[in-house]
Amino acid sequence: MPRSAQPTDGSTYPVTARSRARRLHKRVAYERDAVHAVLDAAPICHVGYVIDGQPYVTPTIHWREGERVYWHGSAASRFLRQVEGERVCLTVSLMDGYVLARSAFNHSVNYRSAMVFGRARLLEEPDAVAEALRRFTDGLFPGRWERLRPMTPQELKATSVLFLDIEEATAKTRDAPPGDGDEADHPVWAGVLPLETRFAPACPAPDLSAGLDLPEELVHLMSSGRLR
Repeated sequence: MPRSAQPTDGSTYPVTARSRARRLHKRVAYERDAVHAVLDAAPICHVGYVIDGQPYVTPTIHWREGERVYWHGSAASRFLRQVEGERVCLTVSLMDGYVLARSAFNHSVNYRSAMVFGRARLLEEPDAVAEALRRFTDGLFPGRWERLRPMTPQELKATSVLFLDIEEATAKTRDAPPGDGDEADHPVWAGVLPLETRFAPACPAPDLSAGLDLPEELVHLMSSGRLR
């Protein structure tokens, strides 16, 4: 079955004129699991929207719960209020390597990317915002929320949480060596220079109180390979 085909079990997103790939079809997937995997691996997203005819793209941290993707920002941002209810496009990408071929034309990159479409919605109730931020924090850093100083009412008021329910989405990946074809005998090095997004050793705050070691949950997180 072609990757763009839609089985009847709901395991793929709808394929429409907006989301259908126009080229390089073998790199594209519409399966929900494929899209979710890229969304969950990426540490940051970009949200694109239009306000008064002007396009904007905002980078921010995101998190996914089922078919809903959340992001957050400052409540003082004029963008966040104006984008409420509007259609947005949220994208993520991870670069996995430079692909060096025998010709400049055939150079490429190995990557994973996802593009999702939906309407931006703003959480309004303070309790809902606090609960979303708790799930966000514990989703990234298990067990951390309970260790933290509680958020103050002022901090909660200053933080906006938005979400979209995924209506359509595509994942696009490349994970292959150079495609040189008949030029493979040209005498120049060819191959892949891998790249990784990973945790480096933790850097304690310079004013950290004595005796506060890195919690076991974070030690495990840093060795988990979650960002790869």
